[in-house]
Amino acid sequence: MNSAPPSAPTSTPGAGAADAGLPARSVPPTADAGPGRHGPVEVRRSARRRRTVSAYRENGRTIVLLPERMSAADERHWVGVMLDKLAAQESRRLLARGELADRAVRLSQEYLQGHARPASVRWVTNQNTRWGSCTPADGTIRLSHRLQGMPDYVIDYVLLHELAHLLVPGHGPDFWRLLESYPRTERARGYLEGVASAPRLPPTRDPRGG
Repeated sequence: MNSAPPSAPTSTPGAGAADAGLPARSVPPTADAGPGRHGPVEVRRSARRRRTVSAYRENGRTIVLLPERMSAADERHWVGVMLDKLAAQESRRLLARGELADRAVRLSQEYLQGHARPASVRWVTNQNTRWGSCTPADGTIRLSHRLQGMPDYVIDYVLLHELAHLLVPGHGPDFWRLLESYPRTERARGYLEGVASAPRLPPTRDPRGG
């Protein structure tokens, strides 16, 4: 299930803006930030950053964005802080998996006569161009972490969408017939389309001028 905007990194005060085109380097893992827990860690410094430090996961790596003038000691401190923040966020998502699986069972029973039976349902942080995905061969469903905080009916729609794909792989008439019984399909699709298009819309002029 496709969409558009990239995920926002975890940020914290301490270092500000874009970091495109800057040299990156890997840093040796600390005792709390080893590859087994976080994967390889890559630090990217930016002269344009002043007050924020950011971090995110990308293709099995942890990217930490820092101000260019930060000292080596401060770098070690903030890399550790951001790795801990990401780990805490992911732990909260892990705790929510059981609830997500229960939700999938309920939706399948209510709208698909219980025919869709996923082997696992989980949040993931590496889906920045789609809201959800599934693998019918092994029954796994993955929802983008960007859905967290959206209305429940939107999350239910995306989850039901992927449950339906366990039964019908494509987006043909048979697939959409499975979703006809969900009363908020069009509303949820409109919400997601609005979220996806918002970054591409021109700024709205103030009707009072300026």
